Amino acid sequence: MNTGRGQQIGYVRVSTLDQNTGRQLDGMRLDKVFEDKASAKDTNRPNLQACMDYLREGDTLHVHSIDRLARNLQDLEQLVILLNGKGVTVHFHKEHLIFTGEDNPTQVLMFQIIGAVAQFERALIRERQREGIAQAKSRGIHCGRMAVLSESQVQEINERLSQGETKKALAKEYGVSRQTLYNALERHSA
Repeated sequence: MNTGRGQQIGYVRVSTLDQNTGRQLDGMRLDKVFEDKASAKDTNRPNLQACMDYLREGDTLHVHSIDRLARNLQDLEQLVILLNGKGVTVHFHKEHLIFTGEDNPTQVLMFQIIGAVAQFERALIRERQREGIAQAKSRGIHCGRMAVLSESQVQEINERLSQGETKKALAKEYGVSRQTLYNALERHSA
């Protein structure tokens, strides 16, 4: 159980590089803050992992809201259980929930409901994204990364390959990775 003698650590997260974490944990006195600019679809976030490694018994982890830590109920529960098992208190400020590892059925129920809502929101976001892409494609709008090599460049590369030049050298000359070159050649031959 956390005795409050440890450090006050913050974790903040936004989904994209152009978003700002400024409003999260604003005005709080924290010993250290870990920040990720990445999706919460899973726990493979560099600064979340660094935060988990840094936290020690007696520390308190402050998170603005549950969905900032995870948008998957299973990930969320595993993170909190792991941290509580290390003697770390987890404080979600927006929801006014504090988890110390002590058995509190009401708190667990609220946590699971809010976590399930965050997971549901993520599923809705993905569904709207798929629908938007399908609509754009039906209107003839290109989705995804644009081709790096033009058709004429790919034809030229094919000719030079038939004359004995290597893919490695051509990729370097055209300023692309070998995989990009292989993909362009494969699309061209299809």
